[in-house]
Amino acid sequence: MSSCCFNGGAGWPEPVVRVQAVSDTCGDTIPDRYVKPPSDRPSPIPPASAAGVAGGPSIPVVDLSMLDADAASRAVAAACREWGFFQAVNHGVRTELLRGARAAWRGFFRQPAEVRERYANSPATYEGYGSRLGTAKGGPLDWGDYYFLHFMPQSLKNHEKWPSLPPSLRETTEEYGQEVVQLCRRVMRLLSSGLGLEAGRLASAFGGEGGEGACMRVNFYPRCPQPELTLGVAAHSDPGGMTMLLVDDHVRGLQVRSPDGQWITVDPVPDAFIVNVGDQIQVLSNAAYKSVEHRVTVSAAEDRLSMAFFYNPRSDLPIAPMPELVPPGHPPLYPEMTFDEYRVFIRQRGLAGKAQLDSLQAKPAAPVPDSDAGSPSSTTVL
Repeated sequence: MSSCCFNGGAGWPEPVVRVQAVSDTCGDTIPDRYVKPPSDRPSPIPPASAAGVAGGPSIPVVDLSMLDADAASRAVAAACREWGFFQAVNHGVRTELLRGARAAWRGFFRQPAEVRERYANSPATYEGYGSRLGTAKGGPLDWGDYYFLHFMPQSLKNHEKWPSLPPSLRETTEEYGQEVVQLCRRVMRLLSSGLGLEAGRLASAFGGEGGEGACMRVNFYPRCPQPELTLGVAAHSDPGGMTMLLVDDHVRGLQVRSPDGQWITVDPVPDAFIVNVGDQIQVLSNAAYKSVEHRVTVSAAEDRLSMAFFYNPRSDLPIAPMPELVPPGHPPLYPEMTFDEYRVFIRQRGLAGKAQLDSLQAKPAAPVPDSDAGSPSSTTVL
């Protein structure tokens, strides 16, 4: 195997093989490491013409340009109570910026392997170019590569760790991050109002504007000769606060667990953000808002790129159900835990649907090793 196909060190327990390289060389059969157990294999994706048929389940679409702020708050809150997901249209982020950011990152994944490998990541921070989310030797692998980077806090952001090719990438990504943070703050106000709280209450629980965290994982899912056997990302709920996902308009892949427990494939609205609640907002809302399982399928015909922007609480701030949402005489559903501690909790167990958060309900917080928690270096892709 060529040295350009893997990162043999950087703290990983075994050589890290790039899925792009596997896609280019594996022929008609994927390696066994990428084959999921039958119970975890993806649902077939129906033809695009069948998506969104009358009466078929679909995540809500919310127009964020409506003049009535109360109506917008009610629509966002209803979507997050029932589905944990919605597609935001007329969201205010410029269309040319969305398309420019996607084009720049496609340009990075088209760079020669030796250029991409300059930014190979390690499990210490996950920052940079990566191909695995777990640290267990011999563990299951997903069919996707990614690039992970920080926006906030400022102490973690370092443009030198962002790709320098294509030349437009750093400037476009910086501008994109600034605009998406503003959109996240706006949606947080709507979510707070939807709980009957002051508009700034959730933001305060996150550490206040300027105190929150933000990072992004750009996912690249190469063509796969056996998409029915694997997943781009295994089923999980997002550990953080809220996710703004920008996907390819023409290649579907995101599947969401519907309120009745079925997997449905999201048909993306062009230039919309797919917004979903993370575990931290489920905790703060005492489960009024739901973080929901989702996963990613891959395609035999086309590569797919998505940009997942994670908006999180300050990592060392204790997170627990807000007292206003805990009924008298009833204990809160979740113990107090910082986001740093929760990330370590997740990393120790790997992606496991909703099992991680569910295991915390009405139980004391699991002890967390001091060496892994409370440090910026423990910030991970999760």
